Amino acid sequence: MKWNLRLAAAQRDIWKASQLQTMLADAGLVISAGKMSHLWSGQPVTIRLEDLQIICTVLGCTPNDLLVLEDIPLSISRPAEAVPLRAVAGEAPIQRRHAGRSKPPV
Repeated sequence: MKWNLRLAAAQRDIWKASQLQTMLADAGLVISAGKMSHLWSGQPVTIRLEDLQIICTVLGCTPNDLLVLEDIPLSISRPAEAVPLRAVAGEAPIQRRHAGRSKPPV
């Protein structure tokens, strides 16, 4: 998922992070310069849902305008071991035994 605040702000004629920071403060959301820098650069560490709601209200947008889904290959997003076992034509599923803990290093 990609954070797209700068584009959403630019579509509303907001070109500087400080300008948006002032608008958010007027709406009751005070953001530090460091967190604003992360939001503006597209690499936020965290964002609370309440903060997201205020950002969307100030920009007049929805979370869909701020968050963009990126395609992830299935082989990366879901390991092969996570595939559930299935029975084949009346057979019981194969039960794999866990070998337990490995031995400590020597």
